[in-house]
Amino acid sequence: MLILCKNPKILHNLFKSVAFNEFFMSAISLDHIDRRILDILQSEPGINATAIGERIGLSQSACWRRIQSLREQGVIRERSVRLDREKVGLNTMVFAHVKLTSHGRSNLTDFSAAVESFPEVLDCYVLLGNVDYLLRIVTEDIKAYERFFFEKLSQLPGIQEVNSSIVLTETKHTSVLPLAAAS
Repeated sequence: MLILCKNPKILHNLFKSVAFNEFFMSAISLDHIDRRILDILQSEPGINATAIGERIGLSQSACWRRIQSLREQGVIRERSVRLDREKVGLNTMVFAHVKLTSHGRSNLTDFSAAVESFPEVLDCYVLLGNVDYLLRIVTEDIKAYERFFFEKLSQLPGIQEVNSSIVLTETKHTSVLPLAAAS
């Protein structure tokens, strides 16, 4: 990766950022048994160690120890339930591209912390390129997004520009990682 930037303050903040450091962290070594366990857990988050062990030929205790080790190493972050956002009344999804002022860029962590407090923001990414952040936002409808934009997002200091793209149709959404491709 080549990073061209003449402003040392921006580079300093970039290299200090958690996102940048996580990007360059080395991956944890996973054997084929760990990958099989993770594949099963991704597709069936509620399954227990006994059932996983039966499928892959491990005892319950050996499987449980591997799962615990994967948790301790941070490979397994959480077990969660995926809800249908439209069935719970969150019918509008928006991707917002946020560009900060040059002064605002010195406060990347402040912006990130502020965005974390907004439950409407599901994902927040620091980007290299024309914009500084990409946010994935869900609301009840367009009017609710308008309120969120004017009352919360646009009130944050250091914002130069926000370009919002409203999702018409979601054709694919998954949290299942392609572990076979990473081996």
